[in-house]
Amino acid sequence: MDETQADSDRFVAEAIDLGINYFDVAPSYGDAEGKLGISLAPYRKKTFLACKTTERRKEGALKELGQSFKNLKTDWFDIFQLHAVNTREDVETAFGPDGIMELLRKLKEQGAIRKIGITAHSERAALECLKRYPFDTVMFPLNWLLHLGQGMGESLKMEAEERGFGLIGIKSLILRAWHDEAERHGSMWPKSWCRPIDMQDHDLRLAAMKYALSLGAHSLVPPGNWESFRFMAENIDEAMRDGLADEDLILLKKKAIAFGDQPFFRHDSTPWQ
Repeated sequence: MDETQADSDRFVAEAIDLGINYFDVAPSYGDAEGKLGISLAPYRKKTFLACKTTERRKEGALKELGQSFKNLKTDWFDIFQLHAVNTREDVETAFGPDGIMELLRKLKEQGAIRKIGITAHSERAALECLKRYPFDTVMFPLNWLLHLGQGMGESLKMEAEERGFGLIGIKSLILRAWHDEAERHGSMWPKSWCRPIDMQDHDLRLAAMKYALSLGAHSLVPPGNWESFRFMAENIDEAMRDGLADEDLILLKKKAIAFGDQPFFRHDSTPWQ
């Protein structure tokens, strides 16, 4: 988002060289669709492209989807996701009369969408969606601090093990909430909603990746900066091979004690009305 076309081209080419084939974008990410569409064009047939919408009704979603196809220079998405499903209203509208789910089922039958997924920061909302439709993927924060402190992600982990849907982990390299917007915009990560782990803390970052994988993640999406992306790409083989060791867990628990009062999301424990 807000990168030059030359930088976008370079990032995509380097990602391909590193063996990455999953790319994820959304209309809400500024000019990212248009830039990615140009950058990804030479590689489209060998990549896995995911897009999203925050629209909940089929009329608005169809219009936005058409523009996303145009921006990304493609006529199919490997995954299309209901984006930021976090409230009861989101769920009821999406599955109600003239809701987006009517459209997505039809487009999947036609082949324009090959998989249907959801993204959420509310575990309860994600689980409610899964009661109503067998989604192919769920994108959710699989983060050591949130899980150790609040148990966030545990129910989705068990549900994925039972039902077999893909679990896409986000926020895995996040350390804590920003103290304020001044801290965020004065940092090297102004695009990140939450504060990533310091670049110099290799052991903690690697342990955080391993923890996300231990929660059942099939794919990990880094914070929105190139350095975090490179770290994940260069260390994913080690994280998958070695798994979460006792010393990793000890390190993460120590950090959880230090930053446990600064979670960047709160587990939703109120009744689902």
